[in-house]
Amino acid sequence: MRQLFKLLSVSALLFAGTIGYAQNPQGMTPSFGVKGGVNFATITGDDFDSPDSRTSFNVGVLAEFPLAEIFSLQVEALYSGQGFKSDVDGGIFGGDGKVEYQLDYINVPVLAKVYLLEGFSLEVGPQASFKVNEEVDADANADDGDLDLDEAKDFEFGVAAGVTFQTQMGLFASGRYTMGVTDIFENSDAKNSVFQIGIGYKF
Repeated sequence: MRQLFKLLSVSALLFAGTIGYAQNPQGMTPSFGVKGGVNFATITGDDFDSPDSRTSFNVGVLAEFPLAEIFSLQVEALYSGQGFKSDVDGGIFGGDGKVEYQLDYINVPVLAKVYLLEGFSLEVGPQASFKVNEEVDADANADDGDLDLDEAKDFEFGVAAGVTFQTQMGLFASGRYTMGVTDIFENSDAKNSVFQIGIGYKF
């Protein structure tokens, strides 16, 4: 609980810092919202032989601060289920069948957004990720078979890029790819790779 409180505190400080930095040209006002969606996550690197993707979810809050007519800064705080699935017939976990490696984060992307058309934007920027859960699950649909781990680093740095289409009512849909820049484990070539599809609403 203390770790989660610290992560949420960091996210709040990032929001506050962005509010203090962002200007409000020509009367444009910040907008706030909620979002959620589906993750298709895996791990890339020389030490992992193309594991299957883990299907999970992301959910969180966001704030967008206009800096110019077609340019804005968007900060998010998202719970993101990541990791991968692996066949374990003599593999890294031992045993038979398929297991799910669950590696979940609080992701805090800071995105530059450029509006190419009304309601349609491209977004790209850095992302800080704070680990909140790590376990191996032999049966993702049941409560048993879980094995808690603490092998992955607590912090990851990455980049995110995607597109968003927003209606005048505030509803929006987005697609995004996030790629880890730093390795997940010590002395191992392994990085997070996540495709996200989601919807949300801005107030």
